[in-house]
Amino acid sequence: MRSLGARAAVWRERAGRGSIGLLALLGVGILAGLLLLGRDLLGSEDLTWQAMQRRGSWRVGMDPSFPPFEMLDETGQPVGLDVDLARAMAQEWGLELEIVSLGFDGLVDALLAGKIDSVVSALPYDPRLTQDIAYSPPYFEAGVRLVVPQGSPIQDVQGLAGMRVAVEWGSAGDAVGRRLRREEPSIQLILRPSPEEAVAALLAGDADALLIDGVTLGLAQAQGAAIQAVGPPLESDPYVIALPLDAPVLQERVRAALASLRESGALARLEARWFASSEMTP
Repeated sequence: MRSLGARAAVWRERAGRGSIGLLALLGVGILAGLLLLGRDLLGSEDLTWQAMQRRGSWRVGMDPSFPPFEMLDETGQPVGLDVDLARAMAQEWGLELEIVSLGFDGLVDALLAGKIDSVVSALPYDPRLTQDIAYSPPYFEAGVRLVVPQGSPIQDVQGLAGMRVAVEWGSAGDAVGRRLRREEPSIQLILRPSPEEAVAALLAGDADALLIDGVTLGLAQAQGAAIQAVGPPLESDPYVIALPLDAPVLQERVRAALASLRESGALARLEARWFASSEMTP
């Protein structure tokens, strides 16, 4: 299709043929421009957001098998941090939340097929999929953290020389610990068969520090463990919301809603509520 610039050049060339022809051509040109502009605007519309407005609901895909983010209550209804987070966002937009329960491995496929509008399901960011789907900013960091008792002199990994560091055997924390020990051989790894037992080793004084994921850390803190993360994540694993790539309005609404919930403290309150309600048994 010829561009608007090319059409304008043709109109200018024909303008010298008379005022009547000029007026006629100007009218045709304006009409053609408006039609093309309308077509451009139509092409840039967010069809996902429009469908949400027509339905009056936000269809969110979720695998309700990962507490405290999503699980089924005694009546079989999805509950959890992600459920309340998605509901708060939908309410901000004047929409109902419609949860579509799916297996975790099928969530992205359902999004690509248009069966759902978004995925809110403790979904880790995967850069390999960024050509197919869009991601929100992170709303939870589940990556490996260096954790110490409150009041510990250890402030970062440089303070681990000669220290005992608890890890869950075979976990991401274990891999990070082995990497740190290659750099500082005096680090002693305390291997435990589960993340809860790794936390228990730190609390019992059998370890000086702990390498654990953000979910386990949140569960332990919510249940009163006097421990804290120090330094940045040693291996980042942010949870994000997955969105259609061609849904710019929805992407912006999600970004703004997450920022608002974080700034108001609502997101932190949701974390505190749901982490405290989940059991963690060493």
